[in-house]
Amino acid sequence: MNFKKYLAIVAIAFGVQCSFSQDGLPVYVDYLSDNLYLIHPSMAGASSSSKIRLTARQQWFDVDNAPSLQTLSFNTRVGDKVGFGAIVYNDENGNFSQQGAYLTFAYHLLLSRNRVDLNQLSFGISTGFTQGTLDETGFDIINNPDPIISGTQQNATYFNVDFGASYYFLDFYAHLTIKNALPTKRDLFSQEFESKNQRRYLASAGYVFGAYDSDWQYEPSFMFQYTDETQESSIDANIKVYRSMEFGTIWGGLSYRRSLDGAEFVNGTQVDNQKLQYITPFVGINYNKFMFAYTYSYQANSLVLSNGGYHQVTLGYDFGSRRDPYDCNCPAIN
Repeated sequence: MNFKKYLAIVAIAFGVQCSFSQDGLPVYVDYLSDNLYLIHPSMAGASSSSKIRLTARQQWFDVDNAPSLQTLSFNTRVGDKVGFGAIVYNDENGNFSQQGAYLTFAYHLLLSRNRVDLNQLSFGISTGFTQGTLDETGFDIINNPDPIISGTQQNATYFNVDFGASYYFLDFYAHLTIKNALPTKRDLFSQEFESKNQRRYLASAGYVFGAYDSDWQYEPSFMFQYTDETQESSIDANIKVYRSMEFGTIWGGLSYRRSLDGAEFVNGTQVDNQKLQYITPFVGINYNKFMFAYTYSYQANSLVLSNGGYHQVTLGYDFGSRRDPYDCNCPAIN
């Protein structure tokens, strides 16, 4: 097997193990930091205010060229029913990196008979491009020649579409999103190993408990991911707690992600199997119109590349409130 084919296999396996991501924006636990629009296009303009979110994520500080991700997103509503959004991102992973941008259109239907009780159905579609870069300039092609390795920096640009729906009824919510819906071939690593099918399905739901006028609210939720080509899946189980203060809201919680598919490896004389597991505590604060959040992910497996964790910081700003809050525990909308 030549080196480039080996690199393609390693890159694909690494991406699956780390985030169940393929082409496009990876799916971590950003959505728990009041950043649902980052993964669900139907949430563009769903809130009562316009939102700006900036995130920076770094994995394994003790590993050279470890994965890192930066995102900037904005979403707002125009009129009563139409929402717009935009996302730009930079994702780096060793010799491979990708940069991209999305534009989103969303439509929101208020199904309730008044403007107090929340009953909203939303649809959204995002279209965007990704430019992938494979840097082969550091490979020693003189002493280790390979006809597949060019020794240059290769680039490929490709387009795709995400679409989905969200439903909010008082304290309950649910989301369904299809990412990378169109078959797309990038031919960056290998024509033999790269698939046109990058489709991924996300389904999530949750409920916020607590009296409407109480200082405490509790939000259990889950998210299920399924990758169409590899038929791999994972599930997140989350709990989030809110505490209302005079200056705003303090919140935090815990997320547990588990792969439903195991990976085999040789352990001495026997073959073992382990399923990817992440434990992620997170904490945040909303102060007036500003938001700050910190997330730490720990990979709870016996066989890992590094014992270092995954650190992420999220900064946000909300502005342009259009209406009074609904009479419900619905922080993503209110």
